[in-house]
Amino acid sequence: MFARKFEIGIDASFTFLFDEEYTLKHLVRMEKAGFDVLWFGDHFYPWHHSFRHNFYVWSLLPVVLSRTKTIKGGVAVTVPIGGRYHPALIAQASATIDVMFPGRLLLGVGAGEAMSEQQFLGFWPKWGERMERLIEGVELIKKLWHEQDFFKFEGRYFKMPMAFLYLKPKTEIPIYFSAIGEKSAYIAGKYADRLMTVADAKKYSAIILPSFEKGAREVGRDPELIEKVVEIGGGIGDPKKVIKKIKTYIAGATIKEMFNEPDPRKIEEAGSKIEDEQVMRSMYISETGSEIIEVIEKFMRLGVNQVIWGDFSEDINRMLRIFKTKIIPYFKEEKE
Repeated sequence: MFARKFEIGIDASFTFLFDEEYTLKHLVRMEKAGFDVLWFGDHFYPWHHSFRHNFYVWSLLPVVLSRTKTIKGGVAVTVPIGGRYHPALIAQASATIDVMFPGRLLLGVGAGEAMSEQQFLGFWPKWGERMERLIEGVELIKKLWHEQDFFKFEGRYFKMPMAFLYLKPKTEIPIYFSAIGEKSAYIAGKYADRLMTVADAKKYSAIILPSFEKGAREVGRDPELIEKVVEIGGGIGDPKKVIKKIKTYIAGATIKEMFNEPDPRKIEEAGSKIEDEQVMRSMYISETGSEIIEVIEKFMRLGVNQVIWGDFSEDINRMLRIFKTKIIPYFKEEKE
């Protein structure tokens, strides 16, 4: 149907609401349903106080990949800015997983949010400094993956007088650069292996994509050749029940100011006050799944290479059946 590579991923972070014993049964079913990538967040505190399943993604990913066969696993996103993680630790962790499961790890990176990083840094840098730290951290990660001898790294934020990573990745691990605003999209155009964003189609086409393309062209890159990923959130089922779930677990993350709030209890409180109509405008809610096809196709037409479904459906079993039988086949099968 579509000549260009196009994938459908799923943000499986909230799967454990339905799998409190961590059997990973739903993750295995997601592969069987036809999803191309399982994505997981990387947080110390959850976006909402009510979400008690705040797993450690670097422990979870190898187990997930061992229980599945070919599906890829992605981190969306980790924050190598010197708070929880020194970039060298992310280089080592990701290389180790790639050696065990070659080509199946996708690495998303971002500038972070206060709730997960502030207590480790001891302070909360402004966005500009966090972005500088991220760019420098990614540079160090790549050098550790590729340099064949000890080297000295003298950055503004990271210094290693004798840096070397003994265990190199087996494949070229793609780094997805998280960018959800105009400035970050512009920077991603300059530095990202691949773009990752959260946006509706209007914001993506009017703000994110033009800024990304501008940054890429300024450094001599062809933005058409850079893969682009967009995450959309929503749910399949009774709209009232889906909205309630969204407001309980993720609505606070849609409030820009909450990126600077370190307390997940306050983030949850702010999210609970969002009007239902606002949730309907920012999320994709469908009783049958038909509207989800329309949304995904719209992004595909805009040149996006992968759409990630952030699921808050009423019933995970019904959601998986609809994706397996209706949504994924629409994009995978040949059409006359």
